[in-house]
Amino acid sequence: MTVPHAVRPLLLKHLALFVKPDDDALLFTGKKGNPLRRLNFAQLPKWTEVVADLGLKGLHFHDLRHTGNVWASKAGMSTKDLMARVGHDDMRAALIYQRATDEAGERIAETLSKLIEEHRRTERPKGKRENGAAE
Repeated sequence: MTVPHAVRPLLLKHLALFVKPDDDALLFTGKKGNPLRRLNFAQLPKWTEVVADLGLKGLHFHDLRHTGNVWASKAGMSTKDLMARVGHDDMRAALIYQRATDEAGERIAETLSKLIEEHRRTERPKGKRENGAAE
């Protein structure tokens, strides 16, 4: 998976500090190097306390995945690309992240306008001026 440049330095620091050099090393582990489980994940970093201290009381870890997937969708990728990125083989699951927004509507309208203008410049019918009058 391609990691966004904005978080790469943090991920590289984490890799250097906490991840073994083995090809099959886990990115995130418990204290003994075992895979994280839901129970020890919530307890080890004191998730509930940390998010409350940040003013984000009620934030669940899975909410971070959801937010990242909504942002990925807003990046303009196709449903198929989004499905591949988030690991879904069911289109309905991926569509959860592709919400219709005013921002998306504006992007679509702007892109359509550009395509129309480009077409008008390059595909003028023979015998017609740009304003539609006969030559």
